[in-house]
Amino acid sequence: MSFVRRGIGSVFLKELVVGMSLTLRYFFRPKVTVNYPYEKGPLSPRFRGEHALRRYPNGEERCIACKLCEAICPAQAITIEAEPRDDGSRRTTRYDIDMVKCIYCGFCQEACPVDAIVEGPNFEFAAETREELLYDKDKLLANGDRWETELGQRIAADAPYR
Repeated sequence: MSFVRRGIGSVFLKELVVGMSLTLRYFFRPKVTVNYPYEKGPLSPRFRGEHALRRYPNGEERCIACKLCEAICPAQAITIEAEPRDDGSRRTTRYDIDMVKCIYCGFCQEACPVDAIVEGPNFEFAAETREELLYDKDKLLANGDRWETELGQRIAADAPYR
């Protein structure tokens, strides 16, 4: 009996008719495709993109050179050098991240006690050479200055879950 049913289905092109009906069903529905360069989809507040170093509202950098981010980084992508300042506090003299090594795990952001290093909302960073993906302190601070308003909102939205 199944042989006859299969034979009738192949004669009347049952699979083709089922496929065309599915196509027609979705043809009149709203499209779900995003026209990427011009339209962007929503990002989660916990999205981990390009790194940034934040500053306090008075302009002083937040990093206190505790080196927890360097210690917790599983890829060993972070390098920090620090020295004490005149007032006795420690500040970084060198803060480098090798973005080629980085696995975007977010451990550095979780380990930081003062929310100095964060992974921001920017996922559109590309480079032609490896040297462009070696981020130094100046580039990280520039990223933080550029994204500060959005970074603050994301940290505030994520605060209940920390």
